[in-house]
Amino acid sequence: MNKEIINAFSNAVLNVMPMLGIGDIKFVSEKSYHKQLEADGVMGIIGIIGELTGNVYFAMDEDCAKKIASYMMGGMEVAEFDELAQSAISELSNMLAANASMMLSETGIMIDISTPTLMNGVFTVSFSFLNVLCLEMLVEDMPFHVFLSFKE
Repeated sequence: MNKEIINAFSNAVLNVMPMLGIGDIKFVSEKSYHKQLEADGVMGIIGIIGELTGNVYFAMDEDCAKKIASYMMGGMEVAEFDELAQSAISELSNMLAANASMMLSETGIMIDISTPTLMNGVFTVSFSFLNVLCLEMLVEDMPFHVFLSFKE
């Protein structure tokens, strides 16, 4: 996968999270996945069209999602992953994809993003394309993964 694409999405996480007050973000590694992923937690999914076609998936466990939602709501305690917390994580997915979209446009790669879809619980994700790249990150020492499934 094109390094500009990888950098746009990893930098989106590194740029947007501090805007929310989250300072402890680390890039861990890149890992390849194939057609399916067994998931347990929360996943925001954004469709991508334009010079790239596919989806980006922002995945985390429920504790990480509640922590991020708390930051997004000004430090309010989030004891349950309720409708308000779900809305916050959907908006986070939108913010991350929009930030990556702006960075890609600066390199000449023009894309549009869809509204987010949120999934939570135990589920299987079938990726759009066979080869998927996962950007493994930590947000306050909790796993946060960005799955990139694109046709360039």
